[in-house]
Amino acid sequence: MKILEVREKTCAISSPIRNAYIDFSKMTLSLVAVVTDQVRNGKPVIGYGFNSNGRYGQGQLMRERFIPRLLEAEPASLVDDAGSNLDPHKIWATMFRNEKPGGHGERSVAIGTIDMAVWDAVAKIADQPLFQLLAERHGNGQVNRKVFVYAAGGYYYPGKDDSQLKDEMRSYLDRGYSVVKMKIGGASLDEDLRRIDSVLSILKDGQRLAVDANGRFDLDTAIAYAKALSRYNLFWYEEAGDPLDYELQATLRNYYANPMATGENLFSMQDARNLIRHGGMRPDRDWLQFDCALSYGLVEYLRTLDMLRQHGWSAGRCIPHGGHQMSLNIAAGLGLGGNESYPDLFQPYGGFPDGVKVDGSYVTLPELPGIGFEGKADLIREMRALAA
Repeated sequence: MKILEVREKTCAISSPIRNAYIDFSKMTLSLVAVVTDQVRNGKPVIGYGFNSNGRYGQGQLMRERFIPRLLEAEPASLVDDAGSNLDPHKIWATMFRNEKPGGHGERSVAIGTIDMAVWDAVAKIADQPLFQLLAERHGNGQVNRKVFVYAAGGYYYPGKDDSQLKDEMRSYLDRGYSVVKMKIGGASLDEDLRRIDSVLSILKDGQRLAVDANGRFDLDTAIAYAKALSRYNLFWYEEAGDPLDYELQATLRNYYANPMATGENLFSMQDARNLIRHGGMRPDRDWLQFDCALSYGLVEYLRTLDMLRQHGWSAGRCIPHGGHQMSLNIAAGLGLGGNESYPDLFQPYGGFPDGVKVDGSYVTLPELPGIGFEGKADLIREMRALAA
């Protein structure tokens, strides 16, 4: 059993939208195919992966360091002790060989993307959905295929007025979401409050709004927004300041009693642990958004979940960033609180398998081997083109 080839390419997911910090006019991601020598159900087993939006493609790092390390390794060193499957932990250790600790930047995205493809292949070799494999190997054996999802959008867009913002949010509600998220921090406080009021005006009982500043604010601005937002019953106030400014986050809790969320731009277990130690996050109400596709993959995410348990946090307080099916599988198999969703953006990489509908902000995952990419026709077409 061995990995025959690892292919990658950079794909455009550009859009004229912007958040408080960046625009997406030149946004890319990396698409990866891990080709194995295994055959299941008459087809070669190929694992697929890609990184989440916001961090660009990582092809050069993959080609220079991580793919060569895998292909140069003794094949038996990448297989589990039983010899029946690839071992994601051994593969991860091989990719990280000769890397210094710390500096958890772009390499975490490159490794995380390959790691996603490896887990897809591992579950396909086992002929199981990834969520089932995770529940049996790393969970309590129980799968909850029904996963909470919220609709992320509300970006700043040239010429977009409050009426168009409401139309966008209404379209998500009409598709079954009960929680929607919009961007703040890319305009003045008064303008953002007007935008928030416009969205709240269309919400009905049981429907909630979350807001996301994408790390834009200094402490004074974060506090000013916190005081203004306190009048609302928001689902959460997300990433007010720089993700590594734990003191800002800890101070902010003194001014905002309602739920906050952060973590999508922390790329290692160690950084996540520093947030828990020093960021003042509250395990009874706040949310953690670590994204495995950006933070060294599921192997590292498992370490992060272990760390959270040691610090008294439930995996149910994790709702990952990224809107991809990998996190949906982790949520179903390991008991996360849900997953982000981009109903109209970054396609075909976001969303769910064809035919999966949102009902009351929940989706039910189908029984598909691996991560389930084969169930989404427009996505698997792109993936198979890479592997062909």
